[in-house]
Amino acid sequence: MKQAGLAVLVAVSLTGCMSDLTGTTYSSGEARQMQVVRFGTVAEARFVKLQGTEGEVGTLAGGATGAVLGSQIGGRNEGIIGGIAGAVAGGVLGNMAEKKLTTKQGIEITVRLEDGSYVSVVQQHDPAATFNAGDRVKVLTQGTTSRVVRVQ
Repeated sequence: MKQAGLAVLVAVSLTGCMSDLTGTTYSSGEARQMQVVRFGTVAEARFVKLQGTEGEVGTLAGGATGAVLGSQIGGRNEGIIGGIAGAVAGGVLGNMAEKKLTTKQGIEITVRLEDGSYVSVVQQHDPAATFNAGDRVKVLTQGTTSRVVRVQ
């Protein structure tokens, strides 16, 4: 029972690291900020993979879980050795789990702007917002962040 609870704790900890990078999601810091708007037509759209994060959360959560589980092996001396080995193995596995859980499906959208130039934007794929060659879109740019959304 203790092991199942720790596994749930690790999973919940890792999902807290996920963020939405679709074209229709904004951070609170982006609200009420001016954006440059350019209109164009989708020239090409292709799926890409957005690599997940490799941060401390997965490593620490996995290491703590591994230490607790490993320390329950055998007697006192074995438990200490098992706890150390479990912490190392759990840290590695937790890091790998975080990367896997935070990897997302992305889409690279190449847009031919009205002035004839091309831009390409990579964002998280949103199944509710498909992009096909010939679609009319707007490219919204705020600082160094751009997103592509379909024109309604």
